[in-house]
Amino acid sequence: MTATETFSTTELIVSVAARALAGKARVFAGVGLPTLAVDLAARTSNPDVELIYESGVCGAHPEAMAEGIADSVVVSGAESVVSMASLFGYVLQGGNVDVGFLGAAQIDRYGSLNTSVIGDWDKPTVRLPGGGGAVEIMPNAGEVFVIMRRHDPSAFPAELDFCTSPSPVRARQAGVGIMPRGRGVTKVFTSLGVLSRQDPSGELVLTSIHRGVTVDEVRAATGWDLTVSDDLTRTEDPTAEEIDLLRNEIDKVRLYLR
Repeated sequence: MTATETFSTTELIVSVAARALAGKARVFAGVGLPTLAVDLAARTSNPDVELIYESGVCGAHPEAMAEGIADSVVVSGAESVVSMASLFGYVLQGGNVDVGFLGAAQIDRYGSLNTSVIGDWDKPTVRLPGGGGAVEIMPNAGEVFVIMRRHDPSAFPAELDFCTSPSPVRARQAGVGIMPRGRGVTKVFTSLGVLSRQDPSGELVLTSIHRGVTVDEVRAATGWDLTVSDDLTRTEDPTAEEIDLLRNEIDKVRLYLR
């Protein structure tokens, strides 16, 4: 990539997320930025990745960018299409998904997600789409990646306005029901850097920052006392190939790229 080429924050975080999918066999892809990331990964870092969509599509090979989980492009050429009951009951709950790839409005230090409301439940500032498949993906996928367009205290609060998808830590603290099989959120890709969580009972830790971003800026934008990894790295910029694929082949209509 030459010094004269520029990239957007969205292109940066999507490229970083796509690289993190290298070596992952089956990915349950959410709509939005996760769709861009898995599509880019299939063309670059992981051509053998098996894409799974909530509508029941397994082994998707979309010829164009999916604009939703039921978009016809995810069905055309797919290896199989099953009922949603079979998808969640056998594929996901059966432990056959390596990575669940989600978006969220809020995330806490342990990786619990809010996709329900911002503000008070009875009189919210914003009412969001709700849990969808994330409530099942969180406990049953081997691990969960989350991509966040924003990184500020409202998106990374000390306490969620509402917990839609509890992390395995929160589920174990509650001590009721079937305990999660998966590790929960292990990677969060944001506009400032990458947060990671490897300890099953631990918090998210800052492991990488983007060019021009400081540790103090990330800490100030996080609603809890964020721990910084001893092996903190700087995120690699998108390559010219990644940018070209995103702009000219994957999201030609700029549905998600901004």
